[in-house]
Amino acid sequence: MSFRDNLQHLRASRNMTQEQLAMLLGVSRQSVTKWEAEKSYPEMDKLLKLCQIFECSLDDLVQGDLTGRAPVPEAAVPAGPPTDVCGYDEHQRRLAWQLPTGVSIILALVGIAFLFEGRFPLMGGDADVLMIAIILVGVLAGLAFVIPAGMEHSAFMRAHPYIEDFYTDEDRALARRSMARGTVAGIACIFVGVICLMVLGESRATEREGLCLLLLCIALGVWLIVHNGMLLGRTNIAEYNKSAAEELEMDDLVNAKLDAEIKDALIDRKRSSDKLGAICGSIMIVATIIGLVLLFAPVLTNADPDTFEPLGTSAAWFWIVWPIGALICGIVALLMNAFGKHE
Repeated sequence: MSFRDNLQHLRASRNMTQEQLAMLLGVSRQSVTKWEAEKSYPEMDKLLKLCQIFECSLDDLVQGDLTGRAPVPEAAVPAGPPTDVCGYDEHQRRLAWQLPTGVSIILALVGIAFLFEGRFPLMGGDADVLMIAIILVGVLAGLAFVIPAGMEHSAFMRAHPYIEDFYTDEDRALARRSMARGTVAGIACIFVGVICLMVLGESRATEREGLCLLLLCIALGVWLIVHNGMLLGRTNIAEYNKSAAEELEMDDLVNAKLDAEIKDALIDRKRSSDKLGAICGSIMIVATIIGLVLLFAPVLTNADPDTFEPLGTSAAWFWIVWPIGALICGIVALLMNAFGKHE
């Protein structure tokens, strides 16, 4: 017996529509249609979810014969939004702990290092051995959190370039409230650090302690703000899908196991992002060339190079062309988003 026959019978035995099954799995109805038409095959996480829904083993579902099962009309079909079948929420929550923790560790150990400033000079010189060592340890410890988190997130995006939105309005409201509380608490921690610096910084004897407390409070405040901000950002599934389409390579999107419609939309967005990047890159290169010409034109045209003023009008134009180029890039991005073709 085929997987298609088993799936069709199990779904019919519970009076479950394709839309309802798709909702429970967090996929589109077209995916279920393709499975039952044997045009595609579900991934392992979807198969395991099907086994949970229909209370059967994986072997029976894929290779067995479940068409003899009696109908279960009394079985209720759970209602609600699509479920998280790929571990997106768990991944984002873990990321929201790792990244701010790495940054906060660096800030905290830099603050602790200030306590040892000038107390352990190297060979009678000005270098502080213990202070430098603590800062290096802090940087390494912070990177030990940040780098693996970034690599794990990149791998997750390659494996799941598109996520069905399963968050409810209540989930988003809860995340907004947490973000508000975290922001207020984080700012309060930073204010406490500033007060400590103002109080202890008045005396040379306690200045190090003031700087230490300031950076410790900043580390805590940054952690609270960034952590809660990332928890709020995780509920914006549309932004995640957009970022995945922009950051992943074209081969990753082409080989992704997605519905044809979703894949085409992501590929179209990736092409638009690459086109915009190429245009803006060209604009900034041209702006840099113009700036260099304006900077060195007086040298090339002036018979007496000694009269050239590096901080004069030409240098001012050299720095102005870059903001102008950035503004042009912004205008191009707005026009492409407004009038570009999106599927």
